[in-house]
This record gives sequence, C-alpha cells and structure tokens, in this order.
Amino acid sequence: MDRVISTATQQRRRLRRWLGAGSGLLLLVAGLLAFRGILQPSLERSRILTAPVETGDVEASLTAAGVIIPAREAVITSPILSTIRRVAVAVGSPVQPGQTIVELDRELTSSALAKLQDEQQQNRNKNDQLRLSLEKALNDFRSQEQVQQVKVRSLQSALRDEQYLLKIGGGTSESVRQAELTLKVAELELQRLREQISNQRAANAADVRELGFTMQIQDRSIQELAAKLAQANISSQQPGVLTWVSEDLGATVQAGDILARVADLSRFRVRATISDAYADALHLQDSVVVRINGTDLRGTISTISPAVDKGVVTFYATLTQDHHPALRANLRADVFVVTKALHNVTRVKNGPFYQGGQEQAVFVVQAGKATRRTVQFGSSNLDYVQITSGLRPGEEVIISDTKDFLDTPELTLQD
Repeated sequence: MDRVISTATQQRRRLRRWLGAGSGLLLLVAGLLAFRGILQPSLERSRILTAPVETGDVEASLTAAGVIIPAREAVITSPILSTIRRVAVAVGSPVQPGQTIVELDRELTSSALAKLQDEQQQNRNKNDQLRLSLEKALNDFRSQEQVQQVKVRSLQSALRDEQYLLKIGGGTSESVRQAELTLKVAELELQRLREQISNQRAANAADVRELGFTMQIQDRSIQELAAKLAQANISSQQPGVLTWVSEDLGATVQAGDILARVADLSRFRVRATISDAYADALHLQDSVVVRINGTDLRGTISTISPAVDKGVVTFYATLTQDHHPALRANLRADVFVVTKALHNVTRVKNGPFYQGGQEQAVFVVQAGKATRRTVQFGSSNLDYVQITSGLRPGEEVIISDTKDFLDTPELTLQD
C-alpha cells in the first residue's frame, strides 16, 4: 500500500536537485572561463618591454662600423737600406722630439758615403786638370794672335812704303797690289785666330760647367746620404706615444720601410666602413653620431675614400669633442651617418618589435591587455622609429619581439 511522502522529504529532494543543478552550472561557467583563457593567450609583464609613444626628434641614419684612431699619427720610415740593431723605446711609452726609438746599422751606408766622397775628390782633381789644359790651349791661341798682330802691323808698314814709292815714281802698281793682298790674308788669319780664341773660351766655359754640374750632383748625393746616415738613429719629430715599432732585431729593412708609428693621443678621429650600396648616400660634411659604450659624440665626415675595397667604402670623420675621455685608440664604435633630421614628430623607442617596413602590426597596452593595431612607420635609427599614423603620444607599445602573436587580436598581460 502506497504511503504519502511527507512535506519535509519532498523539500529535501528539491533542495538536492537545486544544488546539483547549481553545481553543474558552476562547473559549466568555470569550463567556459578556462576555455576562453586557452583561446586568449597571455603574457607576463616581467618578460616584455614596453615604451611610451612620445613627441621628439628622429634622425634617419645609416649604420657603419668605426674605429677610433689618433687625429695625428706620424709614420717613421727607414731612410737607408740597413738592419735593426736596437729598439730603444717600448710600445706605449711617451717619446719626445729627437729621442732615439730604433738604432740601425750604419756600416753599409758609411761605406757608400765614403765612396761618394772619394769620387768627388777625383772630380775636383779632374776639374783642376781640365782648367789647366783649357788655359794652356787658350794661351797658345793668344800667342798666335800676338804674333799675327805683329805680322799685320809689319805688312801694313810695307804697304804704306809701296804706296809711297808708287807715289814718287819709284814703285809699281803691281807691288802695291801684292802688298795689299798679303796684308789682307794676314788680317783674315788674325780674325780667324780671334774667332778661335772666342770659341775656345766658350768651349772651356762649357766643359767647366759640365764638370761643375757633375760635382754639384755629387755634392747633393753626399749631403743626402750624410743626412740619411745621421737619421739612422730613428727618432720622432713630434711629441706623442709610440703606438707601434718593428722589433725584429737583425732584420733587413729597405729604404722607405715603416719602422715605427708615433701618435698624438690627445686628439682623435674616426675611421669607418660601410657597404658600397650606400656609397652615393655619403657626402662630405654630413653629420655623424659616434656611439662609444653608451656615449654619443657628434662630428662630420671629413674624407671619403674614392676606392671600394671588398665591397665596402672607407670614410673618416672629425669629432666636435675630439678629446673626450671616452675616446681610446683602436676602440671600436658604432657610427651613424645622419641622412635626414625630423623634428617634433611622433616616435617610439626602437626595439625587436620593429621589422623595418613601412607598415606592421604592434600591440598597444591598455587596462591590462595588449591589443593588436596596424601602424604606419616613417624614418628610423637605432634609437627611435617615427610613427606616421596609428598611434598617439601617450599610448604604450610593446617593443619586445611579438612575431609569435601577430595573428592574435588581443593578449592578456599577467602581473
């Protein structure tokens, strides 16, 4: 026989059904929330870098590799063919003008100098002999001239006598003509002797000049070799620091071989290289920024090499602060050649997020989320990227690498 269920029992059953339904609903909501979390990726704030969008200057630039070098460096070469006897100064030591850096063996050059001096003495003896010989020849001609002059005067007197005899009837016209002819021949001979004397003087002077030129050339050779011999103890003409020296004792060096380098380390400049693809973008007096261990120094391009070596162009830049404490010889530096300067534009710090194009997606941070947004970019350098559209000053952008989330419209940022 069926019994009537009590009211209390019915209430307990309804309560259990409601609790079961509520538990199921809670489980469903929790599942939906978990599924949504799976569909919407998240990032930890501590693992990303962000930067604010701001207004400022952007200098578009080309990046080159640079090396700091002394503004002035003297290259000291060997004046003679010799061997290295002694190195008197160690690399890195200061040197003063006239201080010996390297000593060379001077024996070979001394022998060559002595040979030149002996040859010059022979030339002097030849010069004396030549003068005596030429003077003797000239004196012979002068003696012949004097004899001929006497002969001419005698013939002139004989002609006058024949003319007088003809006048008083004691002579003949034939005798007068013969006397005139003999005198004419003697005068021509005298004229020939005078021309020979003049020619001899000119020839003598030419021979003396020729030997004199030979002696002058020899004198210069002696002086040059003596000067080179005096420079065999290699020294600097300017104060500075010895940055390099050939230390191969006994090694043979040719005239013109580099033996040492002395630099003035109080002033510096920059030698930089860049791909030849950017050669047309380089101009004299273009502004450059030289970055050394976080310190930026400004300067201008002073020299551009006209030749391309292995696909790179070399140029030199002078620095406004060429004595800055951060400058050290042979220190590597980043060199940025400024091609365009933009002022008061919207910009954001450069970072891994920027792929170098004119348009790309970035993530804008707001209210604990990062929303993807397409942004237009302009000029850029190592520090900043110009924003032409898509972002406003004051907004915050993720500048870390986000290429793994480019297809995700929104990211959750976890603290």
